[in-house]
Amino acid sequence: MLLKSPWSPRLAGVEGTLCDRLVASLSEDILSGTLSGGDRLPAHRELAWSLGIGTGSVTKAYAVLERQGLIRGIKGRGTFVSVGSARRDALIDLSTNTLPLMLTDKLLSRTLSAISRRIDSDHVNLHPPAVGHDEHRRLLARWLGRQCVEACPEQLILTGSGQQALWLAFDILCGGRGIIVTERIGYSGALALARHRGHPLCAIGMDVEGMCPEDLDRELRDHDSNGRRRLVYVTPTVQNPTTRTMGAARRQAIVDICRRHATPIVEDGVYTLGNDPSLPPLVHLWPEGVFHVSSLSKSLSNGLRLGVLLAPPQGIAQARSALEAIPMTSSPVDYALLEEWVSNGVADSLRDSLRGEALRRNNLARDILKDRPLLTDDSAFHLWWPMPHARAEALAASALERGVSVTAPNAVRTDPEDDESGIRLCLGGPSRAEVERGLSVLAQLTSDG
Repeated sequence: MLLKSPWSPRLAGVEGTLCDRLVASLSEDILSGTLSGGDRLPAHRELAWSLGIGTGSVTKAYAVLERQGLIRGIKGRGTFVSVGSARRDALIDLSTNTLPLMLTDKLLSRTLSAISRRIDSDHVNLHPPAVGHDEHRRLLARWLGRQCVEACPEQLILTGSGQQALWLAFDILCGGRGIIVTERIGYSGALALARHRGHPLCAIGMDVEGMCPEDLDRELRDHDSNGRRRLVYVTPTVQNPTTRTMGAARRQAIVDICRRHATPIVEDGVYTLGNDPSLPPLVHLWPEGVFHVSSLSKSLSNGLRLGVLLAPPQGIAQARSALEAIPMTSSPVDYALLEEWVSNGVADSLRDSLRGEALRRNNLARDILKDRPLLTDDSAFHLWWPMPHARAEALAASALERGVSVTAPNAVRTDPEDDESGIRLCLGGPSRAEVERGLSVLAQLTSDG
């Protein structure tokens, strides 16, 4: 009788395909020692059924793990954790793009005490309007103004995260299966969302400033959309994952092309720690054609789940309809926290501290990975290491064997066949000491250049 597997099946909460998420969860549990050498893994069909995924995803994940030396298959017996791969060292996660932990228990306790004396009970007791309470919309408009995005509160739609705001913008503009035109290397969360909703993706070439105007114009002019609606999704400031930022002339060129082809833009503006007032957001250049997405989880605190969509007036009615079916508003406590921190100066202090920490971690990365062709921005907690796709996959697998996870190279490719790829390294989540150890592993793995 075969022994039951001791593993509790799960999919890691990381960006990527179902295969990537299964690889990540099993790798974490093997490398952390949750699974020991010799432990049996569930059979392919059994695991697929328990996770609600296809057997093919399980087969591919097991093949990846076997190539990495973490598991081994024995004909007629099953699949087992490799004895030599089980280790007690904690996995260093450079794959998830989060901010360092800056809030102390004392600060949070003091803030909660302050807001408990003045929070509006109606915001807790009453069902919120579909697009959010007016008071909260005014608060977010003030916050966006501090990030150089002037916004009318009546044009703001409040959501529970920037990802939800993206979903809403995609749905309003493209419905279920419209075409999303975007950078050839892009934000994995947006690409995964587009694929989940059935949107075909169109990859546009990039240069040192991000999306290339000539390629965009050619795509919108020459390629028939077959009656499907199209939008252009772009991140003009600290693009994820490449950290590229568009200059003022490039921003105007992108807007002029989209206006000429009557193609709306979804502007991702979540990375605001390094905002340059001289670089206008796209929504200022074309207010009637740009939907601007922002959030606070990449500029203030990971746990502050406040997203916002700045929409042209004609998009508000469509948004209300969608939000009646799937409400997205955040907890009123989150808004009370933001209001308190804005009023007492904590928000500005936090952002200054985050900018300083981002600079320190970027300098650390440039020092350890010197002579590598890194793309960095001193205000970002992620960096980009371009390389051919096959090499990126090999480096990611080798790093995982050494206890360091990086963003899956497949997750950031708009075109799955594109050979232009690389490694995104996220520097914010682990401690600075862990970041240093993880980067040192990558340096050792690529010491031959």
